[in-house]
Amino acid sequence: MKKIISVIVCFVFLFAADVFAASVSKLDGRIKDARIVMEEMQEMPDTSIPSDLVKKCAGIAIYPSVIKGAFGIGGQYGQGVLLAKDDAGNWSPPVFVSLGGASIGFQIGGQAADIILVIMGKRGVESFSHNNVTLGGDASVAAGPVGRNAQMDTDILLKAGVFSYSRTKGLFAGISLKGAIVGPMKNLNKDYYGDSDVDDILFEGKVKPTEEGQKLIDLLKKY
Repeated sequence: MKKIISVIVCFVFLFAADVFAASVSKLDGRIKDARIVMEEMQEMPDTSIPSDLVKKCAGIAIYPSVIKGAFGIGGQYGQGVLLAKDDAGNWSPPVFVSLGGASIGFQIGGQAADIILVIMGKRGVESFSHNNVTLGGDASVAAGPVGRNAQMDTDILLKAGVFSYSRTKGLFAGISLKGAIVGPMKNLNKDYYGDSDVDDILFEGKVKPTEEGQKLIDLLKKY
C-alpha cells in the first residue's frame, strides 16, 4: 500500500507542479541554469553532444538537477526548458517543461542529475510541448553518442526519436529514462510570456526571447 501511495504522490506532484505561480526572476534563473548545464557539458570534448547531432536536431530540452531517489520504489522529477529549431537553424525562445515518473524495482539510493534530451523531429518537439509524453513508450529514447566530432549514422538518426544525456551529481543504481514522462508547464509559460500560445513561442516566431532566453539561444548557436 505504501508503494502505491508513493507512486500516486509522484504523479500528482508531476502534473500539479505548474499550478503554483513563479516569479519572472525565478524563471529567468531556471533558464540561466539550463544555459550553464549546456555550456559545461559542451566544454568537455570527449563527453559532449556531437555537433552534428545538434545541427540536425529539431529541438533540445534541458533539465538542471533532476531529482531521482528510491527505497524499493523509485521516482524522478525535474523542471527544465525546451527550445525548437527550424529548418533554417534558428532557435526559438525557451518554454518550460517538466520531467517525472515513477519506477518499481530493487533500487536504493538517491541522485541529482542534469539531463539533456536532443529531439530529432518536429513532431517530437510538438509532443513535448503539447502533451504528456512517455519516453520509451510514446517516444523512443536512446543514450546519446558522445564526442564533439562524432559522426552520426543516418540509420541511427532515423531510429531514435530522442537522445538522452546526463551528468550525475550523486550515486544511484539503475538509472534509466524509460518510463519518464515529459510535459508542458502551461501556467509557468503564461507567467513568463503572458497569454502567448506555445506554438507562437516555439514555431511561429511571434514571441521575442527575453534577455536570459537570448543568452541560451546564443550559446546553442555556437554548437
